Amino acid sequence: MGPEGTAAPAPPTEETRANYEDALITWGLGEVERQVEPAPEGKVLEEVLVAAEEVVAPMDPYPSLLNIFHVRTRDQVVRQEVLLTPGQPYSAALVAESVRNLRKLGLFSVVRAVPVRGSAPDKVALLLVTKDLWSLRLNNEFSAVGSLLLYLRLQGTEQNFLGRGKKVAVDFILRLDTFSLGQSYTDKRVLGSRWSLTESAAVLINRDTGRAEGSRGSLSVSRPLYSLSTPWSLSTSVAWNVETARQYRGADIWQLPYPDGDPVPYVYNTREVAAASTYTRSYGQRYKWNVGLGAGAYHYAYAPPVASQLSDAQADWFRRNYLPRAEDAGYANFSLSAFEARYAVLRNVDSYTLSEDFQLGHSVLATLRYAPPVFPSAAHFAEGGLSARYRVHWGDALTTASAAASIRQQFSGAQEGWTNRRWAAELVQVSPRVLGGRFVARGLLDVNIDDLSDRVSLLGGSNGLRGSAVDAYSGKRLLLVNLEYRTAPLVVRTVHLGGVFFFDSGSAFNKRPEMVSTVGVGLRLLFPQFNVFPFRIDFGYVLNGDRPPVGSRLSLSSGQVTDYRPSFLDSP
Repeated sequence: MGPEGTAAPAPPTEETRANYEDALITWGLGEVERQVEPAPEGKVLEEVLVAAEEVVAPMDPYPSLLNIFHVRTRDQVVRQEVLLTPGQPYSAALVAESVRNLRKLGLFSVVRAVPVRGSAPDKVALLLVTKDLWSLRLNNEFSAVGSLLLYLRLQGTEQNFLGRGKKVAVDFILRLDTFSLGQSYTDKRVLGSRWSLTESAAVLINRDTGRAEGSRGSLSVSRPLYSLSTPWSLSTSVAWNVETARQYRGADIWQLPYPDGDPVPYVYNTREVAAASTYTRSYGQRYKWNVGLGAGAYHYAYAPPVASQLSDAQADWFRRNYLPRAEDAGYANFSLSAFEARYAVLRNVDSYTLSEDFQLGHSVLATLRYAPPVFPSAAHFAEGGLSARYRVHWGDALTTASAAASIRQQFSGAQEGWTNRRWAAELVQVSPRVLGGRFVARGLLDVNIDDLSDRVSLLGGSNGLRGSAVDAYSGKRLLLVNLEYRTAPLVVRTVHLGGVFFFDSGSAFNKRPEMVSTVGVGLRLLFPQFNVFPFRIDFGYVLNGDRPPVGSRLSLSSGQVTDYRPSFLDSP
């Protein structure tokens, strides 16, 4: 596969036939009865062909009867994402960008582009080989340690309504204290345009009382930067969240150590409303510069619930030390994004044999926000954030270094001066293939100096320190190291089964880290008709800390352990 994932496949061999994507390309070429064009660049594009395999094909270990319940993506939905039109010169770069856009839709497990011969020597056709993900599905995310189910999300979804790329969903989220029922709708191409619409709403129900205790929802309308040559974008959004937040450690609500009496339960009421609008102007082609200007407003309010029955002294201590900061603000913001539009396609990294897109070179995001005292209760501050990432693809290996920092100058209120100082850094190394598999190493440091929201990191269980008790360690700072060997998958009728050997070492701390280390083994399962990332089952053993019961050393989750990382690294 070429650096953009669009190069013509090699002649069929036993190895390529065994590869899931290469087998689909061979099938697609047979469907259109065309031959590969070895030198397509600059030739006139004659037509765009689509070879879309059924979601359950003869090679898959499922009954073909299931295809009755799935409407395959319409060819027009595929073609409308192609950034070339018939009559234009063929461009491998534009084809590669089109393939990346199609993968981002979330409709396909496989998208591959192959140039094929046209009706004359100076003409070429583009063949897009696709395989749908099962669209009428029960999407799920979960996290469990031993017999304790920490989080479960079940989303009944038709993510490709009538094959038109629209997503309609009903959502169920189960937490230790609540469950929520909601719905959402996403249309990435409203009426065939480049405008996108997303809306969602949900009601939260207390598991003990069975009564509604909150709601959340959002509405977003945007015209995104759908290609590297798109000159501008616009986005507008509004969101709300009303709930009772409960912080757990294990199966119990965290009891905070109040110094002069009984512990204080880590429970508070949340009222959050926010709206924002941003216009972005895009410059450059290979080296991109995106400049954004916008404005917004929000209302954040937090308070201990009456049910906690705290004294005035306890409530004041809780508010000063643990409660997120209540704040109202109207603000103007500026952002500058710079990155190199260079990409590589790798396999057997996070999603086993399926192609994954990685942006190479630099990626930098700088943000500035100023909130003037536009009304009596409004906060007055200026804040900035900076994140940077550099990724190198050398041979078959991948190195990614990321860092982020933020700071705020508070001009009024009880905490005037510099605050909200936070920085984080991460280094991820993916090795070349070793015995078919890969070593993956990750080091992460997240330092919170004086966060106004008093954010606390929890570590233990499936979130990075596998084998230890769930959320066993807490602190405002986090240091974590993960080392894994991920075997090559064993493919049984398209079901991908792999193994993992791991070493984890980490600490959640306030002043000095006290590292706890674990070792263990795990399994990975990938069903490419239904998901592009695997399920993981891990069993760990604590080397130098408290060891939980054997059943609690088992953790189940979706995705890879390196998916657990602060979002702050991408958007400080």
